[in-house]
Amino acid sequence: MSYIHFDKTQLINLNYSLDREIIRTNRGGCYTSTTIIGCNTRKYHGLLVAPQPQIDEQLHVMLSTVHETVIQRGASFNLGINKYPGNYSPRGHKYLEDFSSEPIPKLTYRVGGVLLQKELILDTNRDRVMIRYTLLDAHSPTKIRISPFLAFRGYHNLSKANNQIKEEYEKIPNGAKFQLYPQYSPLYLQLSKKNKYVTSPNWYHNIEYIVERERGYEYQEDLFVPGYFEFDIEKGESVIFSAGLLEADPSTRQRAFEKEIARRIPRNNFENCLKNSAGQFIQRRDGKTHVIAGYPWFGWWGRDTFVASPGLTLTQGDKDTFLEIMDTMVADLHGPLFPNVGSGVMRNLASMDAPLWFFWSLQQYIAFTGDKNTVKKKYMGKMKGIIDGFIKGTDYNIHMLENGLIYGGEEGLALTWMDAVNSDGPVTPRIGCPVEVNALWYNALLFYSELSGDKELPSLAEKVKASFIEYFWDEEKGYLADYVDGFYKDWSIRPNMLFATSLPYSPLEENQMESILEIVKSKLLTSRGLRSLAPDDPGYKGYYQGNQYFRDIAYHNGTVWAWLLGHFVEGYLKLHGKSGKHFVNKIIQGFDGVMTQYGIGTIAEIYDGDAPHRPKGSISQAWSVGELLRMMYLINKI
Repeated sequence: MSYIHFDKTQLINLNYSLDREIIRTNRGGCYTSTTIIGCNTRKYHGLLVAPQPQIDEQLHVMLSTVHETVIQRGASFNLGINKYPGNYSPRGHKYLEDFSSEPIPKLTYRVGGVLLQKELILDTNRDRVMIRYTLLDAHSPTKIRISPFLAFRGYHNLSKANNQIKEEYEKIPNGAKFQLYPQYSPLYLQLSKKNKYVTSPNWYHNIEYIVERERGYEYQEDLFVPGYFEFDIEKGESVIFSAGLLEADPSTRQRAFEKEIARRIPRNNFENCLKNSAGQFIQRRDGKTHVIAGYPWFGWWGRDTFVASPGLTLTQGDKDTFLEIMDTMVADLHGPLFPNVGSGVMRNLASMDAPLWFFWSLQQYIAFTGDKNTVKKKYMGKMKGIIDGFIKGTDYNIHMLENGLIYGGEEGLALTWMDAVNSDGPVTPRIGCPVEVNALWYNALLFYSELSGDKELPSLAEKVKASFIEYFWDEEKGYLADYVDGFYKDWSIRPNMLFATSLPYSPLEENQMESILEIVKSKLLTSRGLRSLAPDDPGYKGYYQGNQYFRDIAYHNGTVWAWLLGHFVEGYLKLHGKSGKHFVNKIIQGFDGVMTQYGIGTIAEIYDGDAPHRPKGSISQAWSVGELLRMMYLINKI
């Protein structure tokens, strides 16, 4: 039995199977995602979700799903499943026997004497998904019919029936070419063998996405089915269905499919699942290399990129990809600020910590490779520009105070990683001097000084250190204030003070670090990460649920974040060394069980603050995966 496996009992139980999703990406920005039974529960689900740069910077659902029908002795058995108001139809999941994920998603259906296997894979470098159907067993002549459900819409939106679509198609080798709207790329649907295409245009109305309904969004969609492809299949034969934005050569599909499988890392254990997942966040397109923050709905984010990149790349010995990512990011540096999200004229620079995480990311590169020269050659000028910009002051009221601390923030903005904003405004604005920003600032000053030999920065760093202790530390409480604004100090117990224990240069003494880590351990640590607020705080929210307004309130007020564990573990191992190894190993191994939950084979964005800490948010998050891999690296170093 493979590491990730679901049996018939689990698959036909919709309460179980619809909570488990797959996500597969290629290196060009495409993804395919659905539930383990092929029933889409989100507007973000789709077999081919691809960039359409001629339209916008977003991804677009081109092919939502396909329904297969097995035809034998004049009887038809539809293997597909959609949710409609009041019912699921055609309930093809009842024929499912087995799901495995090694190395690619594989479903097995049993219909009478027919045993049909379905495997799914993305072309690594092209906007194309391939599905391989293999007839494992059959006792009489068998036909397969494939009906494609077309969307042609942005992945944040929903499709509605209309008379503006172009129903006509163009014949191509072993398939048909569709272009529902003129601004879209054509979609090429082809098979690896000769087949009959029957045109039968029809809108399927009110397909429902139950997760969108739970999240308070519009959840009903109309999808267009232009017709169907039909072919004979013999016992032992494999036929490949290809859907792509470029025409394929049908004669090469079998070979292309096998070639793609050979490129995959087996998902046969916990660590290999993480390695597979790590590679899925790396996107190369138009000469740029980005880290996608999370799937299915995130794009790339500056802060997340710097936090996640070391774990995603350097732990795998891939320093070249790391440097490609850094080069892509510095090309978008605007003054001393990196885009929090977006690029070029579409960028949003409202992040005061992303530039300082850049320093930490480069420190990780040196720690992994020992290569200081590349950092000096490529990035010294950028680092100097950031430091000078913070000292002089820049956008969003980000500037250095006379005491050396960094202050930032304006009404209506949230500039730290706790950046949720609802209709009432920022949920945790933290205007003033945030504790993690100033820990990162101290670390950045000494790192740059170490590389450059700058004689003035060490004295500034000493000033920052003294002010940090004076303004943030409370001996009686034994921990750091979350942020300081003039005479006001926020003593909420949050994980932000943790970074002062984990960064390469810390302004704290060892006894202070130990006190902080103990408080974090007792108040914030869970089996899935760190809570964003202590449970005994009046503002604590134990469950991330409801519509966006209520989810945003909970997002940084109790919700658990897996990525924070990396810095908790690093601080903990600094103090405890070998004696802390067993404790940290137990934390890491606790994630083994999540490989068959929520996002299959990967780590979610967030978890509920209250037990049993159910996974929430995006099904696969870059810094969650990256930091788990970095934790494993830190343990292996000891």
